[in-house]
Amino acid sequence: MAETRLPGAFAELEPFAEKWCLATEPQRWETRLNTPMQEIHAFYDAFSPRFEEAIDYCDKFPIDDVPDDALNLLHLVYSMIMVSMAVEVFGTQKPADSADAVIDRVSAPVP
Repeated sequence: MAETRLPGAFAELEPFAEKWCLATEPQRWETRLNTPMQEIHAFYDAFSPRFEEAIDYCDKFPIDDVPDDALNLLHLVYSMIMVSMAVEVFGTQKPADSADAVIDRVSAPVP
């Protein structure tokens, strides 16, 4: 049986969990830059209808005591935010006219 990362209510998003449940913004940025737009669109299209529901689900837990499956869902939410700009604004993985844009964060919010 395959490992499940997400809450059961979000099981249909499980195929995206391995790639997009990323704990840090630089990981999400790097994955966005290196993922073909067809895959980004597949993730975006699958998650968009459940996005608000996922946020509501994660909001049920105290920030310092989020269960692993909900934390993975939260990471998926963060990845959705990262890819939404590629889909909705740029139409490509890399922002237009951004030269060699990188994200170099020295600290990150928790969780």
